[in-house]
Amino acid sequence: MNRVQRLRAQSGFSLIELMVSLVIGLFIAIALVSLLINVNRNNSELSKTNRIIENGRFAVQMLTADLGHAGFWAGHVPKFDDLTNTAVPTDVPTGIPNPCVSLAIWGDPYKTNLLGIPVQAYEIPSPVPSPTLSVCATRVLNPQPNTDVLFVRHAETCIAGVDTNCPAQVVGDVYFQEALCTTTTSVNYTTTVSIIGTDTFTLKKRDCTTTADLYRFVSNMYYIRDYAVTAGDGIPTLMRSQWNGTSFPAAQAVVEGVEGFRVEIGVDNVSDSGAAANFTQAVIWANNANLNSPTNRGDGLPDGAYIRCTTAAPCTVAQLMNAVAVKVYLLVRSENKSPNFIDGKAYCLASSCPTAADKMGPFNDGYKRHLFMQTIRLTNVSSRRETP
Repeated sequence: MNRVQRLRAQSGFSLIELMVSLVIGLFIAIALVSLLINVNRNNSELSKTNRIIENGRFAVQMLTADLGHAGFWAGHVPKFDDLTNTAVPTDVPTGIPNPCVSLAIWGDPYKTNLLGIPVQAYEIPSPVPSPTLSVCATRVLNPQPNTDVLFVRHAETCIAGVDTNCPAQVVGDVYFQEALCTTTTSVNYTTTVSIIGTDTFTLKKRDCTTTADLYRFVSNMYYIRDYAVTAGDGIPTLMRSQWNGTSFPAAQAVVEGVEGFRVEIGVDNVSDSGAAANFTQAVIWANNANLNSPTNRGDGLPDGAYIRCTTAAPCTVAQLMNAVAVKVYLLVRSENKSPNFIDGKAYCLASSCPTAADKMGPFNDGYKRHLFMQTIRLTNVSSRRETP
């Protein structure tokens, strides 16, 4: 009797109990696996969103920094933008410079136009034409349609070989030198105000004896390429090429996933008195006693709507030489598609979007996107036109 009781006390689960426990365990395992899948999926989507935001911020910061220096020529101020110039300016730009023209044929008025027009923009229409652009067609390769190409020019903000971390002069590179000698009998003062070139830098400092400082000439080109690493990989990428002293070398990938890039320019062509700017005249002051309101010069603020330089309506010399602000629009997308996601939105890459041409999308695909917009003041141009 005791043996039977001991056997009964040691008996295991019944078949029904075993099946119930297996089912419960299966449900728990399924729940844990589902939780793990959802967590991984959420982490993946969060990573995509963070990457979009970081890529967009980096691209905006880079363009903002470069455009913030546009038109910086050390202490040099073009006469047409110098409110202390009492004569009719003789350096008003006469044409839009080709950014990719060979250094060997640089001369006047080309150099004058470079100094007076620090920012240029062009449209890449859809379909992409051949050649790609009327300028720099051999440098803008595989561009993304419906985007823009931007050129930014200025002098480096450090003195070559003098300031800390500023490289010494490199033979063959292009440098800018400004004359600071104010002795009217000085040859340098009476014949040359500034030099852009690779050698023969003879301008002097204020003592009219010491050679003036050199600043490296900077010219950057930005555009969107339709691939990142390998042609056909489908990842649009923001590209940048920096003038190397002779030409623009092959562009380097900067930020992947930038699908849209458009530029608008704020033009200052009206004075604070309401009269149009007129550079065929010397500065006319509303009051010669206080000199705080030039009636035929701009006031440093954009007038009217911002404009985009398109193939149908390219920007004019007058518009570009009076550009005091730039709006940049960057549409950034994820590099991989998101499951069960369809992007059906249209993105406005303009100050106003009355037509479909001003928008991008809807794409109706699985890529997530975010639109970044930044207005950058061209401080070196606009501040010259401000008065107390």
